[in-house]
Amino acid sequence: MDMLLMGLCMSLIGIAVTAFAFAAATHPMSPAAMVEPQLPVVKAATAPARFFSDRVTSPIVPQSQVPIEVLLQQIENHVRLEQAAAESFVAFPTYDQLHSKTTSSFLN
Repeated sequence: MDMLLMGLCMSLIGIAVTAFAFAAATHPMSPAAMVEPQLPVVKAATAPARFFSDRVTSPIVPQSQVPIEVLLQQIENHVRLEQAAAESFVAFPTYDQLHSKTTSSFLN
């Protein structure tokens, strides 16, 4: 009986703490507390800051785009290889086949 009363008291205390926290979180703030603080004005730097060095790096030139047909053909080839691997595993399941590397250029 003592354990039941102790559990009941702890549950009531937990509910009270939860209700207090919920009321504090949903209680509207006073207008004085809602005023945004004034941040000090910072002058802009004359030169851009560099993290590691002052050496200027050249921008990265984007690679030439690959035609969509080539990508689709690579994906179809990958799917065919994975289906063949799954069929061979279903036909003769072994530990080595399950944990072997794929022959596809994509990693899965």
